[in-house]
Amino acid sequence: MAPRTSLIITTYNWQAALALCLRSVAAQRVLPDDVIVADDGSREDTARVVREFARDYPVPLRHAWQEDLGFRAARVRNLGIAASTGDYVIFVDGDMVLHPEFVADHHRLIRPGSYLLGGRLNASQAESARLLAGGAPRFSMRMPFAPRGAGGELKRKHALRLPVLAAWKASRRKGGVAMSCNLGVWRRDLDAVNGFDDAYEGWGREDDDLTLRLRHAGVERRLLRYAGLAVHLWHKTRWPDGIPPNQALPNDALLQRTRDTRAIRCVRGLDAHVAAAQAMS
Repeated sequence: MAPRTSLIITTYNWQAALALCLRSVAAQRVLPDDVIVADDGSREDTARVVREFARDYPVPLRHAWQEDLGFRAARVRNLGIAASTGDYVIFVDGDMVLHPEFVADHHRLIRPGSYLLGGRLNASQAESARLLAGGAPRFSMRMPFAPRGAGGELKRKHALRLPVLAAWKASRRKGGVAMSCNLGVWRRDLDAVNGFDDAYEGWGREDDDLTLRLRHAGVERRLLRYAGLAVHLWHKTRWPDGIPPNQALPNDALLQRTRDTRAIRCVRGLDAHVAAAQAMS
């Protein structure tokens, strides 16, 4: 049987993209059991979009919001987890359009004692504009991709959905850059490592920290390739001003500490948000 699944969508002040993402979730052949929009401090217009969708959404749709105090993706994802009900949690970003088999592919490839790490297909600026104008997504190698050096998808073969090859790839259980834009983790494993580390403020490394602590806990990485497809809409990067790409980030020191200590649980994590949600219920 498919696990009870929560899908968490991280967003910040791009309601048109969020609406596209929510429509693609509603069009899944296998629906998640609930959807939580984890909102890192957006304006009221994003809350309005969520309310409008929630009126007739095919599954419960919730909005977890926090004050805009800068980039705090780790904390808002924890708020999303605390508001969720699933035994399996899928994380995506609110600027992604999901293939209709996205959730079904996660269900088919996830195994106990592991998590799934997927990717995304980076659309060109023109293709993104076409999608935002109402165009249908094109999951194929001929899809217009972002160019090299601008977040481009260099492996066009990953635009293919090939279930047999996907099963083989997932069985290898290694490799891949940590990205929480397409990540599936059992809730019991998130509880074991205390979720994301709220100490990560500012852009980057919070996903690496989570997956590193999962590895320390003995949870194996399984690659989600040739399945779980999702198109990522073009936008300007939120990479911190003044730091060249691929250079050290302020959060690198936190990640190195996790690596050096082989930490499993973070101190400032999920448990505090779960306790707060329970106190309010």
